Amino acid sequence: MSDFGKVAVLFGGTSAEREVSLNSGSRVLAALQGQGIDAHAFDPAVQTLDDLKGYDRAFIALHGRHGEDGTIQGALEVMHIPYTGSGVLASALAMDKFRTKLMWQAAGLPIPEYALLNADSDFAEIEEELGLPLFVKPAREGSSIGVTKVKARGELKAAYEEAARHDPLVIAEKGVMGGEYTVGIIGDEAMPIIKIEPATEWYDYEAKYNRDDTKYLCPCGLPEAKEMQIRKGALEAFRILGGRGWGRVDFLMDEEGNHYFLEVNTAPGMTDHSLVPMAARVSGLEYPALVRRVLEMAAND
Repeated sequence: MSDFGKVAVLFGGTSAEREVSLNSGSRVLAALQGQGIDAHAFDPAVQTLDDLKGYDRAFIALHGRHGEDGTIQGALEVMHIPYTGSGVLASALAMDKFRTKLMWQAAGLPIPEYALLNADSDFAEIEEELGLPLFVKPAREGSSIGVTKVKARGELKAAYEEAARHDPLVIAEKGVMGGEYTVGIIGDEAMPIIKIEPATEWYDYEAKYNRDDTKYLCPCGLPEAKEMQIRKGALEAFRILGGRGWGRVDFLMDEEGNHYFLEVNTAPGMTDHSLVPMAARVSGLEYPALVRRVLEMAAND
């Protein structure tokens, strides 16, 4: 498709991931405009949805709440504007790590052991059951915001309180320490796996966005048969949630070589450090072509 009409690139927004979104969206906008597409910046933090009238489609480069949790997708549905990425239900499910786990458990996919936390939890018992280290996360935040690695007994309660500052729904997850990986999804294809090797203790916000010493390995070093098995499983994990268009599935490996699916990102980052563009490039799809391909797949539920 050569004529996309008037395109709104949605980025910025009001979530804790605003800065990352501004970085992603500005790159997407430049790539679209560089191909002669009539694309315009649109920041929902300073513009009203009414201002979207007259646009023919939307490229969602928003991250976090109100951007990839189904809310902006629902507004675009009502306005009959095709948009990139997953629909309302898949976006909402993927943003909620707890309910993502429930779906994957029901489908028999491998996930790390976890527990739901609240102020009345028996923190000592959960530390005992899950073992150390473990990770405590706000269930509906991204970019590792509010996440704590618990390494010593007695630290879980403080980690819960930190996560609860960001979201009342908090999960504790068994530490799976054999490596962090990700699989980009574009259309019906799972991209080559990337292995992430942070110089920090784990892949936190700093390692994701602000450091230049995080290593990204593609090829990832897994045996070919294992990689193909996981790529197939990642596509299934994405589809179970109802994902469409494009996304990213993160997984962990343990020391014995078993993999565990972690979460789905339905509006992946498009910054200089971002993983989907990296995997696409290995597959022969350069950044401008990737952005165009994602826009081509824009749809309504």
